[in-house]
Amino acid sequence: MALRDRAVSAGSARRQVGGREELVATYRARLLEEIDLDEVAGLEVAQQRARLERVLSRVLSLEGPVMSSRDRAWLIKRVIDDAVGLGVLEPLVADHSITEIMVNGVEDVFVERLGRIERVPTRFTSEAELYQLIDRIVSSVNRRVDESSPMVDARLPGGERVNVIIPPLALDGPTITIRRFPQPFRLADLVARKSLPQEAADLLGVLVAARLNILVSGGTGSGKTTFLNALSGMISERERIITIEDAAELSLQQPHVVRLESRPPNIEGQGQVAIRDLVRNSLRMRPDRIIVGEVRGGETLDMLQAMNTGHEGSLTTVHANSAQDALSRLETLASMSEVALPVETVRDQINGAIDVIVQLERDASGARRVSTIEAVTSRHREAYATSPLMRYVHGRGREEGRFELLRLPEAVAHRVQRHGYSLPTGLTVGEVAS
Repeated sequence: MALRDRAVSAGSARRQVGGREELVATYRARLLEEIDLDEVAGLEVAQQRARLERVLSRVLSLEGPVMSSRDRAWLIKRVIDDAVGLGVLEPLVADHSITEIMVNGVEDVFVERLGRIERVPTRFTSEAELYQLIDRIVSSVNRRVDESSPMVDARLPGGERVNVIIPPLALDGPTITIRRFPQPFRLADLVARKSLPQEAADLLGVLVAARLNILVSGGTGSGKTTFLNALSGMISERERIITIEDAAELSLQQPHVVRLESRPPNIEGQGQVAIRDLVRNSLRMRPDRIIVGEVRGGETLDMLQAMNTGHEGSLTTVHANSAQDALSRLETLASMSEVALPVETVRDQINGAIDVIVQLERDASGARRVSTIEAVTSRHREAYATSPLMRYVHGRGREEGRFELLRLPEAVAHRVQRHGYSLPTGLTVGEVAS
């Protein structure tokens, strides 16, 4: 009897959801009949929502079903979310505790909240609804997604980065990954979150101010862009900074910032502007600093050459699991350039360009932190060598880990002092302990 009752209840719930979705579809169609799309398209998003809410409220007052004020408010919000927002995903995008939204087909929606991935009850009513949302996202950036072009990257008006992949590549249905625009933290904020100690923040601040080239390394979701943004906060307001990204995520506070963003090919496959094109062009723009959001290919060689030809103090990030891996990764990426250079020449470029590597990690609890700060000590065509300036020592069992500040190589100390900066109090200079 209990099983039958539960089955009846589940069937009733499905009919109720289906009825609500039918209402949404009905009044979305009525709303489109009542408005001038060209006129609404010229308004800001907030103005669009306010205008549509007034129109839909009038329609419901004249011909809508009898419903509670709560249900009426839900219907209005849902219809407008479908019209100008992201439909069922809109509440998730509005939740600032969520850093990533992952849609794996019609029924499986996951989010990353405070570093942890969790399933949420949000779901689409049909694959058609999911495809409608995908079309709305990609058409806003003049892209398309279909079987001939089943992968696409886009950006939402709020700055969130979107990746879409559909069948036949995605075997379980259309997949959407939405990454929220990272909140701009300062180094002081990262200290407060225990991502690094105050002594390390002071040291990094001096290294940035003294124009050392710094590479931020880490895995996916380790916080590279957030950390890069925090480091950039130590750059003088008197400098001209050029940022280059695939999808603009950095949020610098200095007054003289030029933001450049790559452009994918259009529907006809034309008009692509790659990261390396922007790096090359930035050299003609009189930059004091060049910040590349992430190096992923042949642009690495252009970035290294810029660092080696007077553009000191540049910052960038790379996917790698350790400081040594980061240098090897740069070597591999630089070899992807159409300019064929011997390995020894590329190694000479890397050893001459990169001064310091900040390695980030994300532990099992979702906490992000600096695991090591290392100075590159190899020179010219030598095998890569680094010296740790700081490292995080993991605790045993339930014991809390700790940061360990090590010695600063004399070459780095002299360079800081040559630029007129003092080293943080208490820092030891000399041979670095292994």
